[in-house]
Amino acid sequence: MPFFIWRNLTYKPRGRFRKKEIARINQSIIAPEVRVVASDGEALGIMNTKEAYELAKEEGLDLVEVAPKAKPPVARITDYGKYRYEHEQKIKKARKKQHNIEVKEIKFRPKIGQGDYETKKRHVERFLKAGAKVKVTIMFRGREMTHPELGRKILDRLSEDVAEHSVIDSPPKRDGRNMIMVLGSTIKPNSKEEEEEEKRKESKKETKKDNKEVDKPKESKEEKESKDNKKEEEKKKSKEEVKTKNNEEA
Repeated sequence: MPFFIWRNLTYKPRGRFRKKEIARINQSIIAPEVRVVASDGEALGIMNTKEAYELAKEEGLDLVEVAPKAKPPVARITDYGKYRYEHEQKIKKARKKQHNIEVKEIKFRPKIGQGDYETKKRHVERFLKAGAKVKVTIMFRGREMTHPELGRKILDRLSEDVAEHSVIDSPPKRDGRNMIMVLGSTIKPNSKEEEEEEKRKESKKETKKDNKEVDKPKESKEEKESKDNKKEEEKKKSKEEVKTKNNEEA
């Protein structure tokens, strides 16, 4: 029986609400031939797709197309549920390692005062130190549109003032009535895993301090009384020494 006829007869369409498959499996494999890898990792060479599927079926496993772009495609005999789970776990780990970079926006006017400029500059520095990108917008109104050099001066000045923590991702450019510049941070934001580790370290330090305070031996009543007596004796001695000095001087 030709391959395409066998595939059309044996292939069963998936349900409407079924999860999207991450790879072609079993009868859904289009290629007539595949390079087969056994369940124990042994390379079985190039085989007819129908024969490879029957071989997987005998073992109670699935034929999963793991490298569809190869010529011929590579298919592995494995449990598809296990393969799918491992694939999803890899994606989750990769997402955790990714850093979500926020983009903050600060707006300036071409004729901004020195005090307002300083406060907004501090906001920009705070965002950059937190690892966020900053979109700086100069808003022009009326006749200010004829003097774009004023906005350019502010952006150049700001980029110089925060150069320690920033890199210019997008240089100043006109966008309608506005002029925009995007600053990127030189500080990498902490991932969730790094933040959790820092919290754990802090909690460990606090527990150690608490344990040290608890482990300190408590003084008994007798020890306290002896310490108090010693202090009183020292005071008496100091008073007597002062009296003797005064008598000698007299």
